[in-house]
Order: sequence, then C-alpha cells, then structure tokens
Amino acid sequence: PRRSGVAKERTIRVAVAGIGCCTSHLVQGIYKYWDVLDNEKWVPGLMHPVLGEYRIRDIKFVAAFDIDRRKIGTDLSQAIFSAPNNMTKFSDVPKLGVTVKMGPVLDGAPPHLRGGKFYDVADDQKPCDVVAELKASGAEILVNFIPTGSAKAARFYADCALAAGCGFINCMPEFISSDAAYVQKF
Repeated sequence: PRRSGVAKERTIRVAVAGIGCCTSHLVQGIYKYWDVLDNEKWVPGLMHPVLGEYRIRDIKFVAAFDIDRRKIGTDLSQAIFSAPNNMTKFSDVPKLGVTVKMGPVLDGAPPHLRGGKFYDVADDQKPCDVVAELKASGAEILVNFIPTGSAKAARFYADCALAAGCGFINCMPEFISSDAAYVQKF
C-alpha cells in the first residue's frame, strides 16, 4: 500500500527528438521540481507532482536526436542551451550522460531557415540509426519536439518508436494520434 501519496521507486526512460526551446523547458522543469516527492503541499506550476506511482524525478532522459551541428555530440544538458535556442535558464541541469545524436533531416529544416539563418544543419554527417539508439538506451517513450511543419520527420520518429517498442508523444501539430493507420499501429 502507498503511504501518504509517496510513490515507489520507478524510472520512466525518455528519448527526445528535437532539442529546441520546448525540450529545454521539459528538461529544466524536471530538475526545478526534482525534490518534490509527494502531493502533500501545493507546488506553483504543478497540478500533480505525483501521478499514479510516478514522481517527477522518476523521469530519466536516455537518448536525444537533433539535426543542428551545435547540439550534435554534446550532452543533452548543454544542448538545451545551445543556439538557436533562446530559452531563459530557470534551473540548473546536471550533466546527464546523454549525447545528442544526428537524426535524419527529412523535412525538418526548410531551406529558408538554413545557412546560419536559424539552423546550422549537419548535412555532412550521417544520421544515426534511431531505432537502434532507442533500443540500446532502453527508451520507453519517445517525445517528439521537432519543428512544426515537419510532417515526414514526425512520421519517421513515430515509425521508429513503433519499431523500437516505445510509446510516442507527439508535441507538434501533426496529425498522428488522430490518423487511423497510426492508431491501429500503436
């Protein structure tokens, strides 16, 4: 039995695709609320510090993918603050031991945003095998934070999650969860 809303020790192994400002918010938020262990007190910014059996500190980042050379090869804790991100730092994030890997570009960087205007796309690098990385990391959930308008890339990552046996959370306006074919697949 649970005691006063305290969750048992569990880990939710999370991979992220797209290391932009939204990912920065998520990662920083985990560490801002790291010490919240139960639902006994009201915590500004959180509705449910403990949800079911899970606490915020149960979320562990295990894999990360991006296409910008300023982020690839760096620890996720550094990549969330790399340009072109312009996110305000509101929490210290320790080194996570998660190296950002090169994902496929597909339609994730339109031509008018390339060439230093926004993206510094690592076109000269070979994308990693996302499915293999998800499996090797033990990821249970892949969170998709790639830019709006990246329909092919969103579907690519959804397919990778399926192939790796991961859940998929789509955080961009692309119709995947309402697509009957994807509903059936998942």
